[in-house]
Amino acid sequence: MTRLWNEPEDFADEMTDGFVRANARWVRRVAGGVTRSTASQSPTVSLVIGGGSGHYPAFGGLVGHGLAHGAAMGNLFASPSAHQVESVCRASDQGKGILLSYGNYAGDVLHFTEAQDTLRSEGVDCRTVLVTDDIFSAPASQKQKRRGIAGDLTVFKVAGAAASAGYDIDGVERVAILANERTRSMGVAFTGCTLPGASEPLFTVPEGRMAIGLGIHGEPGIDEVDIPSADGLAELFVERLLSQDEIPEGVSADGARVVPILNGLGSVKNEELYIVYDRIADLLGDAGIELLDPQVGEFCTSFDMAGVSLTLLWVDDELEKLWAAPADTPAFRTGSVDGNDLVVRGDIDDSIAEAELPESSDDSRRAAAAVTEALSAVKEIIADNADELGRLDAIAGDGDHGIGMKRGSNAAAAAAQLAFVSGAGVESTLARAADAWSDRAGGTSGAIWGVILRTVGSRLGDTQPVTATAIAEGLVAAKEAVMAFGKAQVGDKTMVDSLVPFADTLAERVSSGESLTDAWSVAADAAQEAADGTTAMMPKLGRARAHGEKAVGVADPGAVSLSLIALTIHEVLQRRSAGS
Repeated sequence: MTRLWNEPEDFADEMTDGFVRANARWVRRVAGGVTRSTASQSPTVSLVIGGGSGHYPAFGGLVGHGLAHGAAMGNLFASPSAHQVESVCRASDQGKGILLSYGNYAGDVLHFTEAQDTLRSEGVDCRTVLVTDDIFSAPASQKQKRRGIAGDLTVFKVAGAAASAGYDIDGVERVAILANERTRSMGVAFTGCTLPGASEPLFTVPEGRMAIGLGIHGEPGIDEVDIPSADGLAELFVERLLSQDEIPEGVSADGARVVPILNGLGSVKNEELYIVYDRIADLLGDAGIELLDPQVGEFCTSFDMAGVSLTLLWVDDELEKLWAAPADTPAFRTGSVDGNDLVVRGDIDDSIAEAELPESSDDSRRAAAAVTEALSAVKEIIADNADELGRLDAIAGDGDHGIGMKRGSNAAAAAAQLAFVSGAGVESTLARAADAWSDRAGGTSGAIWGVILRTVGSRLGDTQPVTATAIAEGLVAAKEAVMAFGKAQVGDKTMVDSLVPFADTLAERVSSGESLTDAWSVAADAAQEAADGTTAMMPKLGRARAHGEKAVGVADPGAVSLSLIALTIHEVLQRRSAGS
């Protein structure tokens, strides 16, 4: 278990601060993560990587010459927010375009894509290459749906080397795509990991058994088998990774060149890894494969998870040259870097000026007071239920939903209070709460709640009358925005299953003449009923999708948290109605 921490909610921030102080030769702290402390003499393409914290040396440990220019670092197992990604990109921009690369997880895709769209609107040539190396997360026929695990390293290293070599953005993107297409990984776990402050691991494996196909965020495995010997594990890895479906297109095993990466996920010791690798080397050699620059150690971890993954990068001449190119980062160093080509960077301005509050009406400020009271109540109900939300999420996901919702709602409540006392109208109050929720929570839920609050606020404005009809229309617009943003539909077993009946019922009741409080009561009940109904559903999106039937019989945590929030806000509306 994770033993050393102060406050669990501060763990990621304090870890990042300590990491930067210990590695100032390579990195500097910026809002949202880290950037290089040095720059090349000539402008280059910039590689910005990232994801949730808890995977060291991914992602900050891979920032330095020959690898990444910056890393956006979210909270524990939660993607960084779009604002954080933008901040790291701006601090890391070397003038020749930016390539974003990260594992294929829903929250990361949402936030990084939003940041990419913003940068493109400002004229920056920003592109993305997703890492999809995990063979157990989707079949080969749907490899674009696969998630990224330790194969992150091969894609990042190739792209970073290409940027250092002077490739243009087209070239860096091309070789990153090629590296991803030629990378395959498989992982196993003997125990799950325990987040700071948690009393139980995110998942458990029966004594003497081993989970196959785990995720690096504490997701349980796809299958379980008896724990094999070290040789038996090596044979399992090689058998699966050399299956006909998993050898990259156009490659034959006999005569191929492969970079093998045997990765410890947190608590498996190097000595154990070397025993496994000894047999892996024999088996790959027997298949006619030439092994290049083997890597054995920790490259992408999951806190204290007892687990191992094997990654194979099938190289051609160009990939081999880029893999072997010099790199100098806190956690990955190879070759000899020419320090004469580097200059120490001056002060980095990563500040984001907060816009002045626009003019607001008395009616809008009264609505802002209601929003502030509602978000304070939401903060309390989420805190009371965070453990249960995490338990639901851990059954088929990564177990961080409760933690993320707690971080997000706390930040949103504080931001709303500050905006309100500063004289903000309801739109500005909701907008600042949305940014705070998204930034602090990260992950899919952070992005979605940011969309909800911001969309509702945009429909209410800071100066126009705040009516029940406007609120209902705002929530319908938020529903539509969330579905467009995350691509979820009713029946996919997500929070959309609760959001849609809530918004639609509210709009129907308000249009029929009911008061906001009465309409909200019926809508909140519809949301709760729908959340309960997700229990029987099979997940079709997100991390739970890979675990199929494990999620059947358990309500979706996103739908449950939305229904809790809807019911809580109804209580606030009742109190305010009674006191008016």
